[in-house]
Amino acid sequence: MSETFEDGAVRGYLHRPERPSGHAIALTHGVGSNCQAPLLAAVAEEFAAAGFLALRFDLPFRQARQSGPPHPGNAAHDRDGIRAAAAALERIAGRPVFLGGHSYGGRQASMLSADDPAAAAGLLLLSYPLHPPRRPAELRTSHFPRLTAPVLFVHGSRDPFGSPQEMRAALALIPSPTSLAEIESAGHDLKRPGIAAAILKHFNSFMSPCYNPD
Repeated sequence: MSETFEDGAVRGYLHRPERPSGHAIALTHGVGSNCQAPLLAAVAEEFAAAGFLALRFDLPFRQARQSGPPHPGNAAHDRDGIRAAAAALERIAGRPVFLGGHSYGGRQASMLSADDPAAAAGLLLLSYPLHPPRRPAELRTSHFPRLTAPVLFVHGSRDPFGSPQEMRAALALIPSPTSLAEIESAGHDLKRPGIAAAILKHFNSFMSPCYNPD
């Protein structure tokens, strides 16, 4: 179950765990969606069941209007919204706070982390939009060499925004620990049975050293 959440400019839904682990994750959406996207809701529920305080929230561009893509010139404002969501979770749960999102939301979270290494304990990037469909030369990786947080990519094998082979090549640009969880036969929307449980399993396997350092 979730509850409506509003803290300053941060708006979304908070999933409180029955048995809190002390960890938290903030998740946001892609260009054509909002924080009520079924994928985000399912992932947030799965993480809450595992003890995480999970927040799924709307980026500033979606708060400004109910439909339509973000304006390219306002991406920094969306990153400010992600920073604010992380800060809101820190006030409730303390650190570590993980950041993630689907497509555009995940990309902006990774750019924030590259600019501010203290922003996130780790990143969960669902369907990272490596390049526009059918335009493989237009890579969105310029910030990858500046990432210091561990990054888990969850990517469909049929995602037109980047093939698994292209993703593996891009991950080599990142100096921090990375992992690629390939979801067989899934597209950009990651609509597969049991996807939320699979994401949590991959996350726990890869990220556990971040919150269980011993």
